[in-house]
Amino acid sequence: MGKTIAITNQKGGVGKTTTAINLSSALAAAGKKILVIDTDPQGNMTSGFGVNKNEVENTVYELMLGMCSIEEAIMRDVKERIDLIASNVNLAAIEIELIDEKNKDFILKNEVDWVKDRYDYIILDCPPSLSMLTINAMTTADSVLVPIQCEYYALEGLSQLIHTVNLVKDRLNPNLDMEGAVFTMYDSRTNLSAQVVESVKANLQTRVYETVIPRNIRLAEAPSYGQPINEYDPKSAGAEAYGRLAKELIGGES
Repeated sequence: MGKTIAITNQKGGVGKTTTAINLSSALAAAGKKILVIDTDPQGNMTSGFGVNKNEVENTVYELMLGMCSIEEAIMRDVKERIDLIASNVNLAAIEIELIDEKNKDFILKNEVDWVKDRYDYIILDCPPSLSMLTINAMTTADSVLVPIQCEYYALEGLSQLIHTVNLVKDRLNPNLDMEGAVFTMYDSRTNLSAQVVESVKANLQTRVYETVIPRNIRLAEAPSYGQPINEYDPKSAGAEAYGRLAKELIGGES
C-alpha cells in the first residue's frame, strides 16, 4: 500500500507547491508511481505539471461533490509515472457547498482509499490555510511534511499547525504522523538562513530533513513552463536538492 503525504503550511510563499511538484517528480524519477492531488483552489500544482487548470472537466471540486468518480478525476501520466487530480478556482466554494454535510472531513479519504494500492506515494498539495480542505488532506494522509522558508518569521504559525495536526490525529485520523520539516529558499550567502535552521531545529520537536532546498532562479522559472525542475533543468541546484530529498524520504521508509 502506498504512503500518502500532505504537504502543508498555513503560511503562503514558503515553497509548499514547489516542494509538492518537485518532490513528486523526483520520486517518480526514482522509479516510484505517484498520484498528486491538488487541494489548493489556486491550482498552482496543476499548472506546474503543464495542465491548463481551467479546461479540466473533473477536478477535486467535482470529486468531493460526488459529481464524478475518482477514476474519472484522475488524469493519467501527466508526466512519466505521475497521475494528477487537478484543481481550479471552483474549489474555493467547496466549504459552502458542503456546509451541511455530516462526514465532510472524510470525503477525500473515502475516495482516495479506492486507488491507494496503485501508488507508491500520494502527494497532496494543501492550501495555505487551516481550512476544511486541509483537514480533508490530513484525514487522507499518513503523514504531514512541512516546508519552512528560511526567513525571520519561520516559526510563526508552526505551533498552530502542529496543534492542528495533533487535533486531527486525536479526533479524526489516529494514523497521522509528522513526516518532518524541510527547509526551503535557503541562501548560503546569508547568516540568517543558517540561524533560522538552528532555531527551528532547537524549537521544533519533529524530524528535520538533512536536505535543504536552495533559493534557486531555475526553480522559480520552471512552473511557468509547466515543468518540474528535473525536467526543466536537471543539472540545476534545485533539481539536485529535490533528488536528494526524495532519496532521504525513500530511505526513511526502509
